Amino acid sequence: MRLLLIADTHVPKRARDIPAAVWDEVDRADVVVHAGDWVEPDLLDRLEARAQRLVACWGNNDGDELRRRLPERADVTLDGVRFAVVHETGQSAGRDARMARLYPDVDVLVFGHSHIPWDATAETGLRLLNPGSPTDRRRQPFCTYMTATVSDGRLGDVELHRL
Repeated sequence: MRLLLIADTHVPKRARDIPAAVWDEVDRADVVVHAGDWVEPDLLDRLEARAQRLVACWGNNDGDELRRRLPERADVTLDGVRFAVVHETGQSAGRDARMARLYPDVDVLVFGHSHIPWDATAETGLRLLNPGSPTDRRRQPFCTYMTATVSDGRLGDVELHRL
């Protein structure tokens, strides 16, 4: 199972659309995971129409309509791997241990908010992934997104892509 992980798209405020390379990944993915900060519902509509499966939450820049349509926390089990998708996780200092305490029954936590890519594993085995942003690099050298695979109950092939 091929996954596309994105967050912090901020369309249309920071970009008119997500990049063509990301749309190509949407077409290849079995599951698209979006960790919030859509800004406008149009991108949600287009991803729902184009993605084979979408797992998503709202972020702090998302208004009432997005909050009505999306959960604050999305949970899904994909081929035996338990995922939680949230927007915010707080400060980076102590994040891994803090999230491991808050999400004891999760294998992978996908989050956004900072626009800073993050790939770490807590002592409990919780994998924490932040794909950065494909549209707003903020203080980062590149805009980014992630891909991964899930097979036989294991997450694999996690890759950060630069745009």
